[in-house]
Amino acid sequence: MADDRGSSAATVMLAFLGGAAIGAVAALLLAPQTGRESREQLRGYARRAEDNLRDMASRAGDAVEEVVEEGKEFVDSKKAVLREAFDVGREAMKRERDRLRGEERS
Repeated sequence: MADDRGSSAATVMLAFLGGAAIGAVAALLLAPQTGRESREQLRGYARRAEDNLRDMASRAGDAVEEVVEEGKEFVDSKKAVLREAFDVGREAMKRERDRLRGEERS
């Protein structure tokens, strides 16, 4: 469930950034300014978009690391439970085998 929300949020954010970029380009193409001013403005938008994407990638990487760590902890806890159950079952089998051997001798 948490993965779905994170994926949806990333999709919405990328759609927003894509729409903003398209809007910015359209505004620059239609704006009454010189080519030089438009290019400088585009460079500024590109730098900000790059910074935003790097920030998002960093946050996504952190989120992935956190989920992986939680997954490892979950698996470790389940392994411990299974190991404990296996040991209890093995001990019960041993007691039953010993009980049946005792009945055979009687």
